[in-house]
Amino acid sequence: MSNQKKTKGRVHGGTKATKRKPAAVSTSTTKLAQLEALLRRPEGATVEQISASIGWQAHSVRGAMSGTLKKKQGLTISSDKADDGQRIYRIAA
Repeated sequence: MSNQKKTKGRVHGGTKATKRKPAAVSTSTTKLAQLEALLRRPEGATVEQISASIGWQAHSVRGAMSGTLKKKQGLTISSDKADDGQRIYRIAA
């Protein structure tokens, strides 16, 4: 026999996620928030600039822009080609 106490009338249906306190971490420290901040700059950012500042590979940057920012958050991301041939991405205002 175990030493666990049996409880009667226990309320079911709660999950750990609903019982946890909200995290005290600000959202500006996440990599997705950093990505969004880079794209919100008036001059925008290239994939290479974003990769260097966040530490992601280029395909991860493009995937995050396409999946999280465009599809899930509904942001409009514009892409322009600079004179040197690099694409500059920015969030359309």
